Amino acid sequence: MPNPFASKPAAPIDDSTSELDTAAGKGRATPTRKEREAANLRPLVSSDRKASSKESRAKMAESRDRARIGMANGEEKYLGPRDKGPQRRFVRDYVDARFSVGELMIPFLGVVIVLTFISEPIFVTIGTFALWGFLAILVVDCVILGFTLNRKLSAKFGAGKVERGFRWYASMRAVQLRPMRLPKPQVKRGNFPA
Repeated sequence: MPNPFASKPAAPIDDSTSELDTAAGKGRATPTRKEREAANLRPLVSSDRKASSKESRAKMAESRDRARIGMANGEEKYLGPRDKGPQRRFVRDYVDARFSVGELMIPFLGVVIVLTFISEPIFVTIGTFALWGFLAILVVDCVILGFTLNRKLSAKFGAGKVERGFRWYASMRAVQLRPMRLPKPQVKRGNFPA
């Protein structure tokens, strides 16, 4: 019975194939681990601290500027969580396309403050009643805006898929002066989103 563990006789080595293998090699020795680690070695802290901190500040300033410009232009990747998403973009475009009473709030408050500095009590009374009347009109305008947006968002995105908080978001945008809004308005007045 033949032994299964017996070694097989070695095949004769052909010198022509081994010469081809060495001729087709990479032509240089494989670097040792120590040589590779030395090539990859970089200092954790630069030897020139002033230059490296200046370079770091320049890079940070450039990235901040890019993010600021991107946010002002309404680029989705630069927007914060409050402004992201297609529904928020729809709300922004709708608010920017209409005239809101809230846009007059800052100039109106300036007039009321001037009236309160006049020592005549009639001007103070007129300013106070005008302020409360303006605030009532502002609240009514924001409520109408909220109901209108709810209807439009339900029609566009589905009744059960409307995100929460859009009324407050729209109201806060509506009370800002148009040039001061961030992200900047992307639509002209009267161009309501479809």
